[in-house]
Amino acid sequence: MSSSSSKIVLVCHGAWSGGWSWKKMFPLVEAAGYRLVVPTYTGLGEREHLANPAIDLETHIQDILGVIKFEDLNEIVLLGHSYGGMVATGVADRIRDRITQLIYLDAFVPRDGQSLLDLNEPARPTMEALGKSGDSWRVPPNPTSADTAEADLEWLSKRRVPMPLKCFQTRLKLRHGEPALPRSYIYATRVTNADTFGQFARRARSEPGWRYFEIDASHSPNVTAPEALMKVLRQIMA
Repeated sequence: MSSSSSKIVLVCHGAWSGGWSWKKMFPLVEAAGYRLVVPTYTGLGEREHLANPAIDLETHIQDILGVIKFEDLNEIVLLGHSYGGMVATGVADRIRDRITQLIYLDAFVPRDGQSLLDLNEPARPTMEALGKSGDSWRVPPNPTSADTAEADLEWLSKRRVPMPLKCFQTRLKLRHGEPALPRSYIYATRVTNADTFGQFARRARSEPGWRYFEIDASHSPNVTAPEALMKVLRQIMA
C-alpha cells in the first residue's frame, strides 16, 4: 500500500514490547484520518524467535528504516515511546526527508554519542546485573505502571519479553547532529517511581525548536489512557 492516500503515524515502540501493544490506538488513529504503522523490533513480540546477543540499538533502527523503505512510506509523523525515542532519533537522522515531524512520548531523547544507560545512569547497575544473569544477555521487563487495569496487566505480562542488553548500551551515532525537524515532547505526569523522563520534559520546555505537552497518565498511555493520548496527538498533528 502506498502512503500517498493517507498520512502516516509510524511508532517506534518501547522496550520489552512490540507492535501489539498499540492495539487500542489503531481505531483512534484511523478515525483521525491517519494510518498507524507499528513495526515490532527484531527479537521482541512476534519476532521473539530471532532474539540473539548481537541485537543492539542499531538493529532496531535498521528494522524501522527497512519498513519505511519497503512500504515506501513518506510524510511520516515519527513517534518514539520510551526506549523508542532512541530508535526514532536514529531513524530521523538517517532519513529525515521522509519525516514531517518527531513526537517523543515519555521517551528518551539522546544527543550524539549517548546510550540509554548514559541517560538513565541510576538504572545501569541493575540492568547490567540483570543482563548478566539468566541467559547472560537479556534484561527481563520492568514492572508495569501501578494504575494498569487488571485485564491489561494480564495481556501485557503474557506478551512482554526480555530485551537484549546491548540495546541499552549502544551509543547512538548521529550523522547530521540534532534532528532539524519540528519536535514535540509529551510528558506523562503520573510518575510512579523514579522520574526518568523529567529531564527530557525540562529540555523540551527550555530549548528552542520544541513544543511541549503533558498527559495525565502513567508511562504507557497507549495502554492505560488511549483516548487522552489521541487527544494530545490530534492537537500536535493538526
